[in-house]
Parts: sequence; structure tokens; C-alpha cells
Amino acid sequence: MSRSATPPAAATAIDPAVVARLRLTIGRLYRQMVQASDRQDLTMAQLSALVKIEEHGPLRIGELATREGVAGPSMIRTLGPLTDGGLIRRDPDPKDGRSSFVTLTPAGTRVLNQIRRDRSELLTRRAARLTEEQLAVLVEAVPVLQLLLED
Repeated sequence: MSRSATPPAAATAIDPAVVARLRLTIGRLYRQMVQASDRQDLTMAQLSALVKIEEHGPLRIGELATREGVAGPSMIRTLGPLTDGGLIRRDPDPKDGRSSFVTLTPAGTRVLNQIRRDRSELLTRRAARLTEEQLAVLVEAVPVLQLLLED
């Protein structure tokens, strides 16, 4: 199914029991992945902020708050422990002394990479238990699951 394809109306009706199973499965798998990297002791908001900073480079706190869909004061509270933990750095904006940029530090990059490794190892171990046919179905399902991420 391509991203531009519009599913027929009949295909958009999904059995509520299937929706419940999918929701529970995704939720449980997500929790297990979080537990696989729980020694990092980051909240979801902190992890999301780290990823956004990594993806978009140095950002003003207001820009980051907008990208995360939160208010500036909430973002400041989220970033405090990351700064204290040496995962991000705040640098003054040379053009506006009232503003600063947040940047990922090498330690922040290492933490993100470790979390990704931990979670990927979990998925790799789980996938190794699948039959070839099941693995093929899983691989084919990834683009469809990615479509669920879109609004």
C-alpha cells in the first residue's frame, strides 16, 4: 500500500477487537523496549527532546517547545535534568542575549545511541524466534505500521 493510496471505505472499517489487540500489543512492546533501556532514567519527554535536538541541531528552547507541542516553561523543566546530567548544553544566542540554543553533548549522543542499541537488541532477539514466514510478514507490516504514525 503506497502512502498516496486511499483505502476503499470498506477497508477503513476495522473490527474493534482487532484495534484492541493492536493497541495492547504496541503498548506492551513499547513498555518492554523502555524497560530494556530503563537504566537511562529519562522520561519520555526528556528522551523526545533529546531526539529532536539531535535531529534538528541547535535549537532555541522556544523552537524546541513548539516542535514538541508544549509550553516554554514545561520545556525548561524538561531540559533542566538533561543540562544537569551533561546530556545537553545551553549556549547563549550571539544575536539575542535573552535567548539560548540547546545542543546535544557527546554524552547525550552516547545515551541516545545506547538506548537505540538496547531497544534494537530486544527486537532482534524477539525476531530471531520467528519463523521465516512470520519474519517476512513482520517485515512487510513495517511500512503499514509506519502509516499509522501519520495524522
